[in-house]
Amino acid sequence: MKPFSAPGQPVSRAKARNAALVNQLATPGLGSLMAGRWVAGMGQLALAVAGFTLIMVWFVKIIIPYYGMMFGESQPGPINWWIGGLGAGLFALAWFWSLVTSFSLLREASRVNLQSLKTFAAGQTKLDEAQIQAALATVPQWQRNGDVIARVFQFKDFPDAMKFVNAVAELAEQAQHHPDIDIRWNKVTLALSTHDAGGLTEKDFALARECNALSLR
Repeated sequence: MKPFSAPGQPVSRAKARNAALVNQLATPGLGSLMAGRWVAGMGQLALAVAGFTLIMVWFVKIIIPYYGMMFGESQPGPINWWIGGLGAGLFALAWFWSLVTSFSLLREASRVNLQSLKTFAAGQTKLDEAQIQAALATVPQWQRNGDVIARVFQFKDFPDAMKFVNAVAELAEQAQHHPDIDIRWNKVTLALSTHDAGGLTEKDFALARECNALSLR
């Protein structure tokens, strides 16, 4: 899995959620960069670093006079708040900017998911050999066996495997397109084919891409 998305590349719900968590709970801008939002991410990160640096400078300016009191009789002067205030303001701006980007990523991921579900409901036209080869390139982890594509997903343990199976079942019900599922402790094998069309259709590859995204959550 690539750590960064190409500019303009749709993000999965898992990547959007991870980017939002990093933006809001760790470092503003870092999650945006993870999702491929280079301009916004660099701007947010620059503001966050600048704000944090000013806050640290302000903190050191306050602490040094008090340490000096331990070795002399000088009293600390009045506290200069503007450096700390400016730093806090810049960091808050970075955080709110990254919050806007996070919401944008989550909305985009939801639109991508809805578009995929619309693809499931599209016509069940059997793909020709050239179309199948092109579609296979979008799901390189899946193997073709005649009119079926399949992939083995491996998880940490049986509960994680079952969580994935339940998520696939929910998605399959929404799409009204159901894969064959084989469960072997922490390994889940999914097999897809559109029986009504007598072979592989775009519905199979669309569901395969969604299952790939589910496995990353």
